[in-house]
Amino acid sequence: MAVALHKGGFNLALKDLFTKNQPKKKKYATIPETAKIDVPEGIMSKCPSCKKIMYTKELVKNAKVCLHCGYHFQMTAKERIDSFIDEESFVELNEEMISKNPLNFPDYLEKLEKDRQKSNLNEAVVTGMGSVNGHKIVLAIMDASFRMGSMGSVVGEKITRAIEKADELSLPFIIFTASGGARMQEGALSLMQMAKTSVALKRFSNNGGLIISIMTHPTTGGVSASFASLGDYNFAEPGALIAFAGRRVIEQSIREELPEDFQTAEFLLKHGQLDAIIPRLEMVEQITNILEIHQSGGELDW
Repeated sequence: MAVALHKGGFNLALKDLFTKNQPKKKKYATIPETAKIDVPEGIMSKCPSCKKIMYTKELVKNAKVCLHCGYHFQMTAKERIDSFIDEESFVELNEEMISKNPLNFPDYLEKLEKDRQKSNLNEAVVTGMGSVNGHKIVLAIMDASFRMGSMGSVVGEKITRAIEKADELSLPFIIFTASGGARMQEGALSLMQMAKTSVALKRFSNNGGLIISIMTHPTTGGVSASFASLGDYNFAEPGALIAFAGRRVIEQSIREELPEDFQTAEFLLKHGQLDAIIPRLEMVEQITNILEIHQSGGELDW
């Protein structure tokens, strides 16, 4: 028996015929902006060399050396102490010393205070005594997070006192340098630190003291031209910028284009200004070997 379809029912039946076996379109929900989850700042770190991203915790565990390409990130003085010095052996010297404003340079004291808050340091160098695999040393570590590690009167004085302490105790003196050079806000007083620290090192050396200088990125200006280059051993970390004047200034002076790797640790090693480049993860082992050689009765194990 035929069943009459009214117009609306016929249209529905026809639509069913053509759409019944068609795949259904996927439905997508739009996530509102407020529902997106942001990664908290500091959780991840991006390598400036290979551009790979890694967990900051893993990077710190690896002594802030990129897990993919070996790029050496800058370290703070505290991080350096934790990675280099035997646990609980470090005793800080002259921690309370702070800079004044002898030239009444505008806003200088305010900038110093901001850096103290940011870095939790009183100055751009930390000095103290500790041990490396049981070998007692006197140590100075420059920190680029405070005024870019620039050398003012207090930096020069703390380093000089550390050298004199090493001389007094007949201990090796090790310094990690990281600096933009002399501190402009203290003018000639900053430049005088070059002579003061150099004389202290010379006196220490004449008394038989061992000086190990380790240049990290960057070591420039008056620091590279004084105590950073006066070690019995002059080492550097891979890829470190080591320079006195800037590339552009030199190129304008000599009217020549300089090599691409000019002023890198690798370039300086090739041309005889460094004794070796030591990767950070090998630093403790290599420095321990040198300290053992220079002990009474120490021998070089070939």
